[in-house]
Amino acid sequence: MNNGTMHTIRAFDEDLDQLRVQVLEMGGLAEAAITASVDAMIHRDLEGALRVVENDRRIDAMELEVERLAVRLIALRAPMADDLRSVIAALKIAGVIERMGDYAKNIAKRVPVLDAAGPLEPISVLPAMGRAVSHLVKDALDAYANGDTESAVLVCQRDREIDDFYNSLFRTLLTYMMEQPHNITPSAHLLFVAKNLERIGDHATNVAEMVYYAATGEQMTERTRGNDTTANLGANMEKQA
Repeated sequence: MNNGTMHTIRAFDEDLDQLRVQVLEMGGLAEAAITASVDAMIHRDLEGALRVVENDRRIDAMELEVERLAVRLIALRAPMADDLRSVIAALKIAGVIERMGDYAKNIAKRVPVLDAAGPLEPISVLPAMGRAVSHLVKDALDAYANGDTESAVLVCQRDREIDDFYNSLFRTLLTYMMEQPHNITPSAHLLFVAKNLERIGDHATNVAEMVYYAATGEQMTERTRGNDTTANLGANMEKQA
């Protein structure tokens, strides 16, 4: 291998590293936004919720930067096989992280409404669900950072836990609304929050699936989802919220 070839390979590896660092930095911002949005809701922190909404712009801007780097890398380096999968995975993961940030922003936007509604007993379930979702996102990002396919598979398997949280909270809220009709509107907002957390969990598994594909060139076996018998009714309630 001549020096020119070695230089090209080294430059390509540096570009890939830069791309990975950008994606992981973006993921860290999204992970922080998820935690902050749930904390703001639990503590009725209107200023904290506003910061989550405002900081989402940084995540959006970083997605554009990742896209620019990926396009530049493909155009200049013409990667093949494993390297091309790595670039495409980074590009897709950045898009998924941007959606996670949007969901965190959506949760934060509900904080003023829930604050005005007063105490809601079912809200006590959300801290545990929020922690489970944050851990899932962190583990998916760690799997990406390390190219760890085993951890990626475990992330997908654990998504059922998030589905179970959502289904349990849905049933609790349904009972609560039947017993306390005056709380139907704030309860619908709370359901919207829970659904956004459930979707973040789905996106964490999407990241894990892309990690697996980038490393192996194969699609992960389709995961079995939780028994979400509440999906249609939950979607209708969200539209009314």
